[in-house]
Amino acid sequence: MPTPTHSPEILAPAGDAESFLAALAAGADAIYCGLKNFSARMEAENFSLSELAGLTALAHDKGVRVHVAMNNMLKTSELAQAGRLIDRLARLVRPDALIIQDLAMPDLARQAGFSGELHLSTLANAGMSAALTQARALGIHRVVLPRELSIDEIKAVAAQCPPDLELEVFVHGALCYAVSGRCYWSSYLGGKSGLRGRCVQPCRRVYQQKKNNLPYFSCDDLGLDVLVRPLAKVENVTSWKIEGRKKGPHYVFYTVTAYRMLRDQGHDPAQRKSAQELLTMALGRATSHYRFLGHRPSNPISDREHTGSGQFVGAIQGGRTPYFSPRQELKNGDLLRIGYEDQPGHQVVKIRRDVPKGGRFVLPKSASRPPAQGTSVFLVDRRERELQALLATLRKQIPAAPTISESSFAPTLPKPVRGKKKAQTMDVWRMLPSRLGNQSEQGFWLIPGLERSVSKSIFGRIWWWLPPVIWPEDERTWATCLEKMVRLGARQFVLGAPWQHGLFAAPERCTLWAGPMCNVANALAVHSLARLGFSGAFVSPELDSEGLLGLPAQSPLPLGVVARGIFPVCVARIRSEKLREREPLRSPKGEEFWSRTYGQLVWTFPGWELDLSQKWAELEQAGYAVLTRVHEPVPEKVRLKTRQGLWNWDLKMI
Repeated sequence: MPTPTHSPEILAPAGDAESFLAALAAGADAIYCGLKNFSARMEAENFSLSELAGLTALAHDKGVRVHVAMNNMLKTSELAQAGRLIDRLARLVRPDALIIQDLAMPDLARQAGFSGELHLSTLANAGMSAALTQARALGIHRVVLPRELSIDEIKAVAAQCPPDLELEVFVHGALCYAVSGRCYWSSYLGGKSGLRGRCVQPCRRVYQQKKNNLPYFSCDDLGLDVLVRPLAKVENVTSWKIEGRKKGPHYVFYTVTAYRMLRDQGHDPAQRKSAQELLTMALGRATSHYRFLGHRPSNPISDREHTGSGQFVGAIQGGRTPYFSPRQELKNGDLLRIGYEDQPGHQVVKIRRDVPKGGRFVLPKSASRPPAQGTSVFLVDRRERELQALLATLRKQIPAAPTISESSFAPTLPKPVRGKKKAQTMDVWRMLPSRLGNQSEQGFWLIPGLERSVSKSIFGRIWWWLPPVIWPEDERTWATCLEKMVRLGARQFVLGAPWQHGLFAAPERCTLWAGPMCNVANALAVHSLARLGFSGAFVSPELDSEGLLGLPAQSPLPLGVVARGIFPVCVARIRSEKLREREPLRSPKGEEFWSRTYGQLVWTFPGWELDLSQKWAELEQAGYAVLTRVHEPVPEKVRLKTRQGLWNWDLKMI
């Protein structure tokens, strides 16, 4: 039973100094933010070291913790730069925690002298009980659970939580369609990796399927509001996280205030009502409780023609000189969004003077096409005078920033293993061919129950591939399946997440490799896998040619790479009820995709192959031990493009 003193912290987002101060003004217990580099929200303004040093000192004076997100996937060439940044953070800013996803970061942070807590980002996808002891073994102090979990799944994971490990749960903010850390869509379309904070949000687009044009993948925000009451009773959940590092101070102040009220006074119906009113005024998207109530899930995919954040305040009138009459007073500094991203004339406009309710606001002239009559106008950020006065008072209290000295830190990398002269080839199947050849290794995507339908004579020959995500409700099923597989002779497994290692009762009897969706991109990350007991690893398919060709010579384990096949752009736990699976979808730019459900995951695939066939010799020469072809069944109605898909090979992945 939870102790009477159990009170989870309210963890607030801050993408700039104003939002940081708004979190302090609202009474947040902790604030998370990012730097100009190595943050998974690089589109936020973020902080310089000197700016963050002063703000952190102010927060600490008020008893508020500061967590710094360095939750990017790192290439080996970036380890030294990231380490120098951590060194300077530790000496000058002194944050309470680093939020990380890359398996290199625990080792790198300690080498660089950081002695604070390490929090494992939701991008690491450590969302099941088996993950917890694995994460703790790497020095993790807190795990941020995936947004997709129900309250029952959260309770099940919390019940297995080691006593020296904490859990953090999202309670409010934007939802990605894909499972965090399992989305390559933005990267696949042009090198801007969501795992490195550069996502261009292809899931927010309107897609065409037959005659329907809908945002099949665009989600409403998560909003648990009054449903947080049962979460407050889960003692190992020590933090309620509000998403929104790209939001302004208005959003931060209102959401933090609301959830603090729900935590401290949620037993009072009047306070619950007031908190809900504050959340309505926060100017986010429409909200959904998603899967939090497992017995009564809410699909967050809007299925509306358009989606977006903000409060509707009017519609465009006029012709060559468009204007609108606001339904409420607008204040100097307010931000307006005109229309939706896919509409002509879409823009964000800052109000330069107060506009009364029912008055007239003429849109400033723009080089783009003017919005059509009837285009919706939304208020997306406010600058209330009362809030600005609070922030001004706090701003005067920020201590002077310290002198920012340079760092000479250089990481110690693991001793590399010498690769084989000739790489093995592996073919990975959804459905095993009638005859297995001897020209390559054979892999197969495993599903529980398969052990009853496959000839036992081949169990020892196959590399059994696990899915990229296993949910807590399926954890026992998978552990039982793997135990049977090993008993029947299976020995070679490729895991979809490092934490799946914990599903094996006797991992020492098996050869375990980390799969491509483990997002391994540097030598220190491979070293962490070796510490966990892995025998090899497939590198992240997002790597560019420099990263792909350079990593084998630095790796302490043998490496594999997906060299050809239809690789998913993302996997999810949900799908639109209006989406027809195994039928083509076309983006506004003419790219085609399709979706298909396997087990508990909805996979979305591109209409063209990843194909590094022309680079095969270079990959082999670089030292890869395994070159893999992934065979994904193509639906009858889908026609693949014939172009060669090099992904990021010729790009500088950012």
